[in-house]
Amino acid sequence: MVRQIEIKLDPKDLYNEEMIRDKITRIFQLKGGDSFKYTIDRRSIDARKKPQFVLQVSVYLAGEEPTPSRPIMDSYRNVEKEEEVYIIGAGPAGYFAALKCLEVGLRPIVIERGKDAQTRRKDLRAIQQFGVVNPDSNYCFGEGGAGTYSDGKLYTRSKKRGNVDQVLKILVEHGADHDILIDAHPHIGSNKLPKIIANIRKTIEQYGGKVLFEHRVEGFTITGHRLTGIQTNKGLFDVRKLILATGHSARDIYHALLSEKIRIDAKPFALGVRIEHPQSLIDKIQYGAASRPENLPAASYRLTCTLEQRGVFSFCMCPGGLIVPAATAPGEIVVNGMSLSRRDSPFANSGMVVSVAVEDAVRHGYSGALACMEFQKKVEQDMFVIGDGSQKAPAQRLSDFINGNKSSELPPTSYIPGILSQRLDQLLPTDIYKHLKRALKYFGQKMDHFVTNDAIAVGVESRTSAPIRIPRSPDTLEHPDIKGLYPCGEGAGYAGGIVSAAIDGQQVVEAIMQAKNQK
Repeated sequence: MVRQIEIKLDPKDLYNEEMIRDKITRIFQLKGGDSFKYTIDRRSIDARKKPQFVLQVSVYLAGEEPTPSRPIMDSYRNVEKEEEVYIIGAGPAGYFAALKCLEVGLRPIVIERGKDAQTRRKDLRAIQQFGVVNPDSNYCFGEGGAGTYSDGKLYTRSKKRGNVDQVLKILVEHGADHDILIDAHPHIGSNKLPKIIANIRKTIEQYGGKVLFEHRVEGFTITGHRLTGIQTNKGLFDVRKLILATGHSARDIYHALLSEKIRIDAKPFALGVRIEHPQSLIDKIQYGAASRPENLPAASYRLTCTLEQRGVFSFCMCPGGLIVPAATAPGEIVVNGMSLSRRDSPFANSGMVVSVAVEDAVRHGYSGALACMEFQKKVEQDMFVIGDGSQKAPAQRLSDFINGNKSSELPPTSYIPGILSQRLDQLLPTDIYKHLKRALKYFGQKMDHFVTNDAIAVGVESRTSAPIRIPRSPDTLEHPDIKGLYPCGEGAGYAGGIVSAAIDGQQVVEAIMQAKNQK
């Protein structure tokens, strides 16, 4: 019989096995000679008063053993001669869809416009150091998608916990640390993700799937409301089943869909800035100590409020992280956050964004299915035009941002291309700035010292989610008008992070297989 208990530990005792065993012995009133085993099922931090770790522990007394779970990779089979499913995009949705194909007996052919994770590094270096943006290989495009070079957060508000556990186990089987299975807020880190993603690709290929890099999709062939092919820069492919998992920034794909009169819809997104603090300040605010206690991770925060029925919230908070240039085309400035596995940068950054409705884009003069996308694009281009032609981003000290003052000088930043002192409060759309200003004042009341001139606002944080939704049937997950087309993941408007995108990829393959079995 499994006995589950909760144990609280001072941070300095997190790895003190003798203390953990002593607590278990006292809870169950065991004698000194009694033997037992235990597993830690969940680990979280309670920082409401004095910070402490909370462990959910399963205890097995003498003669009892934990039941080992079967490796998920044991369920994969060779699919080299099976029915093909094409997948556009080698991000979390695309790669986890491909792995699910190996499980159910379909052959995945993954088409990726960018490069493999290792080769892609050269193009990221070109953005960081020289301001050169490769439209096919950048922080959003390439093996692993936007998630590869990110904080690698594995949080999700999905209620389908079983699917989440499966995603995490697959990552562990491909090289991720076992701790992601127990941490309440697991992350991997951008230094470890490329190798894990490459291992997933090797698994896909080992079992008969195929991954084609530097294949940019340029068009779709539709015959009688049925998808029959895709045109790439390397040639035409005959396709009968296509999972469209391009991520939230593939604007050319949306244009290609519209050119074939394939229905897509404008979708709300969010727009704002990325705020960077000294990590030591966030640690002090959250942990209430002058220095971070031993074993506690770099502190994070999550802030949200509603103003005039419009949400304002922190997004993709990266403790101990870096701000990175996330533009996908020349002539635009876009920023995002990432961190390494140790989260040991002296900076903390987070998006701070305002929800944008379709009606907002219309009010700014845009219309049709691409209204929100064109609004998003215009703001990004405005941020570039105000600069010096490089990827240097406009920035303002946080108090100056709120008060509408140009910063006479700027503090150090993690953003490698550099920052320029500009009036972000004037560059952002007026309604976006107005709500950000009010929300930041409110957040400053909730977190003492959050609003400070030691922090900066950097523009623009605009790729929070896709500004497009590609419709699909709730039952078959197929486009309602085009047979064989399966919109998937963030780019289609059905996910919002690594885990939710991975789950959506799996569910689309399950829907394809279910339809096949019903024939």
